[in-house]
Amino acid sequence: MHDLTRCVHHPAVSQEGFSSLAVPTYRASTIVYPDAESFSARGKRGFDGYTYGLHGTPTTRTLEAQITQLHGGVRTVLVPSGQAAASMIMLTFLMPGDCVLIPDNVYGPVRYFCADYLKPRGIEYKVYDPLIGAGISSLIDDKTKLVWIESPGSGTMEVQDVPAIIQAAKARGVLTACDNTWATPLLFKPLAHGADFVVEALTKYIGGHSDLLLGSITVSDIELRQRIKLVLRDMGIGVSPDEVALALRGIETMGVRLRHVGRVSEEFAQALQESAVVERVLHPALPSCPGHELWKRDMGGSAGVFSVVLKPGAEANLKRAMTELRIFAIGASWGGTRSLIATTALKEERTVRPWTSAGTVLRISIGLEDEQDLWRDLSEMLGKLEH
Repeated sequence: MHDLTRCVHHPAVSQEGFSSLAVPTYRASTIVYPDAESFSARGKRGFDGYTYGLHGTPTTRTLEAQITQLHGGVRTVLVPSGQAAASMIMLTFLMPGDCVLIPDNVYGPVRYFCADYLKPRGIEYKVYDPLIGAGISSLIDDKTKLVWIESPGSGTMEVQDVPAIIQAAKARGVLTACDNTWATPLLFKPLAHGADFVVEALTKYIGGHSDLLLGSITVSDIELRQRIKLVLRDMGIGVSPDEVALALRGIETMGVRLRHVGRVSEEFAQALQESAVVERVLHPALPSCPGHELWKRDMGGSAGVFSVVLKPGAEANLKRAMTELRIFAIGASWGGTRSLIATTALKEERTVRPWTSAGTVLRISIGLEDEQDLWRDLSEMLGKLEH
């Protein structure tokens, strides 16, 4: 064998005695076959087999299996982001003439996708009151093919009656999908209540370090996975095993991180109600939050994200006060180790249940910094709004 060949062909080495706790990161585009016959028959391997790197490696299969176990599902599909997970379900299961119902507290880009992409292509969408519960049955007609749920809403924090909505949809043979990113499978399992799909933005708590973009779709029926995988294949959409490796690392500590940020967020939410510049605090653990009783019934635990509605006029010094924060960072997304704060526009995005508060809304994501440092930083910022 010549040197140029040796440069290309890696020698086999013994793995005897080697055992690691880390999941190997398998990077691959080409999958090689032991003989010509197995290559010719590669189509028979199906979506659980390996045929091309775009469709998965053992690294991606490991994360898929882990999320499937946590949700009590049948299979999980990984996609490039949480938004991609929402879009992919709608692209796969909606056709021209169909209609999807989305809640008024839905993640903004999902609403934009419905308005900017689906509607011009003949797929209708209707927005419903997130607190409608079983009353959603009155909105379901023969065109309705999918009901989208997001609980709690990542800005306004309403908790939906997920079991009642699913039951009403199932009675009419309509699919249901739940964005469960706030709760994670550690606090709520939508499939156990009859949902067909559960979506997670793995970018958030499962990744946990603000350094990856990834989403997942976990299904209750293998046929649903098959249909999604066909569309992903035809569109050429896959995920990087390097992103997946980061998520596999992050998921190991999700439990302790979520327990900590949930406790701190509840304590901060309680305390912030006493602030002179706060009109109200939106946190599912507070009795004043819409859907609190549903949260207590279905979840009983908290994540680290909640919102604060400032009193009108308090925003006069807000930009300066936020810029002078020392511990909190200003930024979108959430679920990482760093605490974040950002203003959020709600009034323009509500169409069914109007947003009546005139004050600015701040969304807060608690991270892993010392909680005394966080409270001091936040208190100082709010203090500057009093002047």
